[in-house]
Amino acid sequence: MTILVTGATGSVGRNVVEQLVKRGADVRALARDPAKADFPAGVTVVRGDLLDVDSLRNAFTGVSTLFLLNAVVADEFTQALIALNLAREAGVERVVYLSVIHSDRYVNVPHFAGKFGVERMIEQMGFNATILRPAYFMNNDATIKDVVTGYGIYPMPIGSRGLAMIDARDIGEIAALELIRRERAAAPLPLDRINLVGPDTLTGAKAAAIWSEVLGRTIAYPGDDTAGFEKNLRQFMPSWMAFDMRLMSERFLTEGMIPEAGDVARLTALLGRPLRSYRDFVSEIAASA
Repeated sequence: MTILVTGATGSVGRNVVEQLVKRGADVRALARDPAKADFPAGVTVVRGDLLDVDSLRNAFTGVSTLFLLNAVVADEFTQALIALNLAREAGVERVVYLSVIHSDRYVNVPHFAGKFGVERMIEQMGFNATILRPAYFMNNDATIKDVVTGYGIYPMPIGSRGLAMIDARDIGEIAALELIRRERAAAPLPLDRINLVGPDTLTGAKAAAIWSEVLGRTIAYPGDDTAGFEKNLRQFMPSWMAFDMRLMSERFLTEGMIPEAGDVARLTALLGRPLRSYRDFVSEIAASA
């Protein structure tokens, strides 16, 4: 029985693969360029693309469980539906899908709305599935270290409602545990949704304060300039994506990403350890070269 991991070379997918290998799973990783894929021994790497039907048919041969991760791209929804239809055609019955928290509430944000559409498709197709709904990846903040240290500001417009930031390593481990639980279950398991959150719900001011404590100097939170955020993002990503990120940040300001009662306790029990904290993450980033 084989578990296929899509998005396997990204920050979450790579962690999923490594955690599955640690638990003795038979893992197949989908990669556009297998030559560039560096995975633990025993992982089968197959060439494939989520818009290449023939490559996906080949990748799904003999697969029993799918981890579906779609990058934020213009055709994300199409990629997901093609993958799900081909998985069903191949006889795959079990799916763990990486969605996003509040996908059903951030309805004007393109990549949130797309993920909610995929969730509905998974339900209607009758897959034995777990839908993982992560909050903001604290790993996103690895990219702002130079801004924080060089300009003395925390630049992400995350507002005052709070985001329950989670480490991608925790996401990967939880996903692996769910994949194995479904893969090894004696009978089909009911569909489940799990909010993936960190142990703390952080505002912009709190995030800046943590950077201040770790660096030993004052880091300010300059405010909630979503237009400026979009302008900066457009320097290194397509305009549609920058606008998508702006729309998301505007929902951060009005709603935040707030855990439901019991979310943290559920994840802590699932992992058998505490969730990684933002303070620990910042300390790692600050200590890195």
